[in-house]
Amino acid sequence: MTNGMVNPAMTLEAQGYGDLGDVFYNLSQDELVDVAVRRKEGRILPGGALLTTTGKHTGRSPKDKFVVRTAEVEPHIWWENNAAMEPSSFDVLYGDMVAHMKGRDYFVQDLFGGADPTHRLDVRVVTELAWHGLFIRHLLRRPDASELETFTPEFTVINCPSFKADPARHGCRSETVIAMNFEKKLILIAGTEYAGENKKSVFTLLNYLLPEKGVMPMHCSANHAPGNPVDTAIFFGLSGTGKTTLSADPSRVLLGDDEHGWSDRGTFNFEGGCYAKTIGLDPDAEPEIYATTKMPGTVIENMITDADGNLDFDDDSLTANMRCAYPLNYIGNASESALGGHPKNIIMLTCDAFGVLPPISRMTPAQAMYHFLSGFTSKVAGTERGVTEPEPTFSTCFGAPFMPRRPEEYGKLLQAKIASHGATCWLVNTGWTGGAYGTGNRMPIKATRALLTAALDGTLAEGQFRKDPNFGFEVPVSVDGVDDQLLDPRATWADKSAYDAQASKLVEMFADNFAQYVPHIDDDVKAAAIG
Repeated sequence: MTNGMVNPAMTLEAQGYGDLGDVFYNLSQDELVDVAVRRKEGRILPGGALLTTTGKHTGRSPKDKFVVRTAEVEPHIWWENNAAMEPSSFDVLYGDMVAHMKGRDYFVQDLFGGADPTHRLDVRVVTELAWHGLFIRHLLRRPDASELETFTPEFTVINCPSFKADPARHGCRSETVIAMNFEKKLILIAGTEYAGENKKSVFTLLNYLLPEKGVMPMHCSANHAPGNPVDTAIFFGLSGTGKTTLSADPSRVLLGDDEHGWSDRGTFNFEGGCYAKTIGLDPDAEPEIYATTKMPGTVIENMITDADGNLDFDDDSLTANMRCAYPLNYIGNASESALGGHPKNIIMLTCDAFGVLPPISRMTPAQAMYHFLSGFTSKVAGTERGVTEPEPTFSTCFGAPFMPRRPEEYGKLLQAKIASHGATCWLVNTGWTGGAYGTGNRMPIKATRALLTAALDGTLAEGQFRKDPNFGFEVPVSVDGVDDQLLDPRATWADKSAYDAQASKLVEMFADNFAQYVPHIDDDVKAAAIG
């Protein structure tokens, strides 16, 4: 096996990391698969995918994520949402990790965070596990050989799962730690084999850096009309709302499924691949994602197979958070450039298990900021232990764990871009109708797709709207191919007084959650909060 291209002035040794074992720079997909198998980090499945497990950590560890409190970042960090680590603690952690690394083999991938050359970030990811190198090679953007010759990383991520942090010594919470030092341009990850920490640490980094450049970082999927990048749509949404499924429209070009930026030039994907949940994956409902699980080099995490190596998409005995990671070009209708225009339509997805919200609503920019800051969806009975009735979940900006700055900063930036470029904003409920979870029915996917099609092709905006009495946004009265009754959630309930009580309850939940933002927002958004 041979090393890939690397800037001779930027080897780990040249950067001051001495006495390491073998260091492998920018290995190809096939080379990383080969070494991962030889090191017994995973095994090959029929079709060539690499099956791996992530040990005791089968998801992210948000409570173990820290931002180093330096004078440079102190005024800009949302400290109520981001745990602080003292610089002295970080220095000890870094020194201990570097000492631990001596004599061990490492895999280096030099990559771009962002498809737009004007705003992309040069990131070096150093991993102890070969399959982590493969994972992040899929998920970030891959430079060509000429770019690697002169590649100089601006930030470095070091991921060392075998290193166990000491809370007393390192100022952290457990043996697992994700420590972000914006001043030293270092991210340290230790004590976890969950590969998603690599991806989300870079996303958090971009969420800190880009707003200073006037670029809006977004936890959203995006697509555009064929041959017309100007007709771009973005889809905000928390887990379970349909962000990946609804953006993967075969009649449109996919920019990406999870992380994007919105600059003065337009929309761009941060990533070079996708990281999809595979539990219950249906080859008929999501054929392209399903197909990637049988492609060479796809990383499969925490799934069970039969004796012949065939994946069981319903066996969640290891975790319900089983996933696959693959390069974007494995999706047939994906954009090669991953660049789009300014969003023409902005869709905010919510799964309302209370059965209150309409299937689609049109929002003003102020209302859009209100719902963006709220980031509402809901848990339902059975999803978590002890949940016996619908519970609201509010994750600001549709991704609070990855937001280092105060949410109003992102909200105001989004609001300004909506106003500047004339985007139309929609709230889409993929949750329940005819009653709450347990009584009503899940919103028909056929109706949701018909409503989105009408919104994206412009026909929905030409129709008649009514004002929602609870939230004040506009709701279409009639849409071709959709039952008129479905558009009025109160009409779908047999007991209208029960709907009214449920609606009042949900409005109060929104108000209670939004109270934390009121001191920091403009009057128009306060008015939108009242409805």
